[in-house]
Amino acid sequence: MSETPSNTLQYRFDGPEEAPVLILGPSLGTTWHMWDRQIPELVKQWRVFRFDLPGHGGAPAYPAGSVADLTARLLATLDALGVQRFGYAGCALGGAIGAELALRHPERLASLALIAASPRFGTADEFRQRGVIVRTNGLDPIARTSPERWFTGGFAAAQPAITEWAVQMVRTTDPGCYITACEALASFDVRAELGRIGVPTLVLVGSEDQVTGPAEARTLVAGIPDARLAVVPGASHLVPVEQPAAVTDLLVHHFSTAWQPAFDATTGQMTAIAASPVRPVLAAPPPVVPLAEIAPVVVPAPLGGRPDPYDVGLKVRREVLGDAHVDRALASADDFSGDFQEFITRYAWGEIWDRPGLDRRTRSCVTLTALVAGGHLEELAFHTRAALRNGLTPGEIKEVLLQAAVYCGVPAANSAFRVAQQVIREETTPQE
Repeated sequence: MSETPSNTLQYRFDGPEEAPVLILGPSLGTTWHMWDRQIPELVKQWRVFRFDLPGHGGAPAYPAGSVADLTARLLATLDALGVQRFGYAGCALGGAIGAELALRHPERLASLALIAASPRFGTADEFRQRGVIVRTNGLDPIARTSPERWFTGGFAAAQPAITEWAVQMVRTTDPGCYITACEALASFDVRAELGRIGVPTLVLVGSEDQVTGPAEARTLVAGIPDARLAVVPGASHLVPVEQPAAVTDLLVHHFSTAWQPAFDATTGQMTAIAASPVRPVLAAPPPVVPLAEIAPVVVPAPLGGRPDPYDVGLKVRREVLGDAHVDRALASADDFSGDFQEFITRYAWGEIWDRPGLDRRTRSCVTLTALVAGGHLEELAFHTRAALRNGLTPGEIKEVLLQAAVYCGVPAANSAFRVAQQVIREETTPQE
């Protein structure tokens, strides 16, 4: 166990001090205890390092806004402990950290296992919507539905104690850290970079995973050179908990047989870290046909070296209004309206919304008030959704509309309350 400053993570070690280090990374909403049933076997060969995400499992609530930030905290923790090289297995968000390590810090990584992982986790809108629900209702709705996302129905029914453990694990997470972790997943996307992962990689997934299932696993295997795929039958998203023996056997085999040697700068030789060989437990999977890649469109910068604000504007517009709304607006553009869509993307979103003088919460307050004053109820609806994504609570939106009633008129505010109330109900009602 550790005392945890803000730039490091809460951790624990198990296993002999002289053994190679193997790190186990947790999923969003879980703690290091999700790996408890792997520990007895893994410590026979490795010194196992487990960590908690910020605000999870009683860890200090220092939110981390990106996967890169979480990775930096993990490395800072390991640096303080003198751990330079290690194997890494991570589940879901923990898997995103593993991919980040392989891409940005390959010299530290000897071997990698990505479990229930994806190069992009759903859509940004899905995770920002989850943040809106937590900000409005707390973590209880997310906690109550976690067993449905994490386990197969049969397992949840047969293991009520584990199901309740999962619910309580989410309930005791710090809401602010959970929301920030959702933001980290919303912005995570390494699809275009998978080919640069050079560390030996196992991709492991439950056959019944409805969150990051076999399709996402095959995308990883298609993109990562020489990656191996293992599909565990009868398991859903939290596969290390639901099928612990199968996951343990796969991890032991992978890390025993695919531990990349380190380069010794003093001798110029590759130095292997020994581990006992283990008989394979699964036959090699069939070859996976690589998916087609769509080359990104490169927009040249205008003369003078100033970046085109259209690119920034499109990114900000999507973050504030959501991909679905922006996709509809752009898809409906034609020769008549296309110039207008380009205009508002470039100037409203790229020039104004991206200015550093006001944060997005404040800009949402100003925008809501202006729309009430102008009677623009259709735009008020989607900017109410945007305000929730930008971090305003329903109570704060109510205060903005009350303020507008004084300065814009009661009839205008009456219509605005009706529109905003409907949007808030839709956006903050948990999906059962």
